[in-house]
Amino acid sequence: MALLALLALPCAAAPAPWYQWRSLADGALFCAQFSPGAGWERVAGPFDNARCAEQPGRSLL
Repeated sequence: MALLALLALPCAAAPAPWYQWRSLADGALFCAQFSPGAGWERVAGPFDNARCAEQPGRSLL
């Protein structure tokens, strides 16, 4: 019975944040939720959109 009560609770999952990544090879910038792989460093974020742009009045922190 307790298991059924837990299953009835709504899920409150938030979308993954976006980060700006810079290529160590040529300095190109890329916006992604996860690391593009070796050779990239995270330089900004978190953001709540795929443009990696600040939204006035909104913050993920």
